[in-house]
Amino acid sequence: MKKIAILMGSDSDADVMRQAWETIADFGVQTEVRVLSAHRTPDETVAYARSAKENGIGAIICAAGGAAHLAGVVAAVTSVPVIGVPILSKSTSGLDSLLSMVQMPKGIPVATVAIDGAKNAGLLALRILGVYDDEIYNKYEKFRSDQAEEVKRKDVALQDRIAAEKQ
Repeated sequence: MKKIAILMGSDSDADVMRQAWETIADFGVQTEVRVLSAHRTPDETVAYARSAKENGIGAIICAAGGAAHLAGVVAAVTSVPVIGVPILSKSTSGLDSLLSMVQMPKGIPVATVAIDGAKNAGLLALRILGVYDDEIYNKYEKFRSDQAEEVKRKDVALQDRIAAEKQ
């Protein structure tokens, strides 16, 4: 089974990114979680990304704030799918990070989730792996079904509450 890498430009991103690695762990998929910086450790970052496929990585999630170049640098040197997670910043509320990730040049795609959207990044990585792994695919289908059932339960509870209030 392929692993999912979770890379962060700083350990300060760990609280947000925990949602990704916990979600992935719930599906029984291994993660590699690293702090690698596009600016401060570029050689290590590029080496990691270039060897990702050979090391069993099926998708890479990159989180970064500010200029948020990590996902772009990683995507530039590997063909493993890259998912960007823009991190909320005080100065621009994460908009700078979001725009850095979604405005990639042609030929270097980075799938990007919402600001601080680590859980969805984990789920998207699982969906990517699930295309080639029936066990992950089936677990994801159950996850979707469980979500639908929860919404149906909440709808019934709300309808019951509204009906009771009318009486």
